[in-house]
Amino acid sequence: MIQAIRAGGLFDGTKALGPGTVLVEDGRIKDVDTSGAAMPDGAEVVDFGSEAWILPGLIDTHVHLAFDAGEDPVRRLAESDDDHVLTQMWRAAGKALDAGITTVRDLGDRGYLSLKLREEAAAVPHIQPHIVAAGPPITSPGGHCHFLGGEVRGREALIAAVRERRERGCDVVKVMASGGRMTPGTAMHRPQFRPEDLRAVVDEAHRLGMTAAAHVHSAEAIPQALEAGFDTLEHLTFFTENGPDPTPALLDRITGSGVTASLTLGSLPGVQTPLSSDHWGSRLYPAWARLHALGVAITAGTDAGISRAKPHDVLPHAVAELAGPVGMTPTEALASMTSVAAAACGLPDVKGCLKRGADADLVVVGGDPLLDFAALRDVRSVYRLGHSIEPVGLLCW
Repeated sequence: MIQAIRAGGLFDGTKALGPGTVLVEDGRIKDVDTSGAAMPDGAEVVDFGSEAWILPGLIDTHVHLAFDAGEDPVRRLAESDDDHVLTQMWRAAGKALDAGITTVRDLGDRGYLSLKLREEAAAVPHIQPHIVAAGPPITSPGGHCHFLGGEVRGREALIAAVRERRERGCDVVKVMASGGRMTPGTAMHRPQFRPEDLRAVVDEAHRLGMTAAAHVHSAEAIPQALEAGFDTLEHLTFFTENGPDPTPALLDRITGSGVTASLTLGSLPGVQTPLSSDHWGSRLYPAWARLHALGVAITAGTDAGISRAKPHDVLPHAVAELAGPVGMTPTEALASMTSVAAAACGLPDVKGCLKRGADADLVVVGGDPLLDFAALRDVRSVYRLGHSIEPVGLLCW
């Protein structure tokens, strides 16, 4: 049966279309009509009214479903067995879907549990977001997030790690190219791998049809990741021993490289984060705004799960940062969370757009999000593969 989903405004992933109807059949978009033409015979019409808008489902390019967004997610993960973690991941995925986030890129789990989660929903995939999975992130011995099980030493072992992830069904390879804040004993400003080893990882990932994401806080690791050919740079905080230092030369090097910057944006209002500090924000936001002005593709990767400020439904809060200190127009900010994010996940023309043949992953909101970003948090309905979902966060998995 064809579904005809109507609203007073459409955003197709790149621009506003005005009032219209999205026709859905067999889980995919059959057509998008803005002419007011008669609907096909027998179509099931759902009209959300003149105030509502239909958008492609939102895409978070950096989440951790295995972290519980509590006070100490690393400790909680360490204390939990896989069954408990998997239950938590179902809840996290459901919370994201309830908020209209229909695709998430999970850039670090334990024991490939994101693949297990995906496998459990294989018969009814519409009950969770589409998961682009990395499995345990590749890191150096004792390196950032080593507790997730991805420690690797030596080039041959790195290549073998990429192959294992492909064989298990991962879509993306995540490499901790620098240290990180959540792992004692590592430093955000220090690289973790040799440049030639990073290159070997990316070459193998691309040979196997996978994308490659580099966790890069370190200003020294950023050019190494660029030279290696990573598809996305995660966080991109330009850390030196004295904190963030985004030099003009490094910004110029990023520009024109073709890389996508997956920036850690989006937090619950009033909850402290590192970017809440003037020391961080005053250095990073102008640099990110410069990258945007120079044409670098930017997405919001919230890092959902890593703290109380980062629940798994936090992505809609990122739009204000994209359109505020990062300097995007409202249209560009919404594109960053839909069509640009889909391309970063290796899913262009499949996710993040309203066009014929794309997956029917839609979110219906109660107002015009181009005029009022709060409309993104007024979710009236979510469609996943054409199915109007129930609030899956309430299901007992």
